[in-house]
Amino acid sequence: MDTKYHALLKNNTWTLVPPPPHANIIGCKWVFKLKHKLDGNIDRCKARLVAKGYNQTPGIDYFKTFSPVVKPSTISIVLTIALTSQWII
Repeated sequence: MDTKYHALLKNNTWTLVPPPPHANIIGCKWVFKLKHKLDGNIDRCKARLVAKGYNQTPGIDYFKTFSPVVKPSTISIVLTIALTSQWII
């Protein structure tokens, strides 16, 4: 958890700002997961810091959501176009 937290700080994952008046400040929590090898032994422990979004009210606490997710097929297509067009990557 400490390693993950310092990585989040190092990558400037968030910026602290003063809360707006009447804002519903949400908390966060750590979620832990064990990754196992095929033989059942523990491979590694993973930790994520997640927002407690279930405390928010749509239209009051937030208006839009955004999740920057790219499908592997999209990356493959863009790289194929870049290579065939001889673009610098």
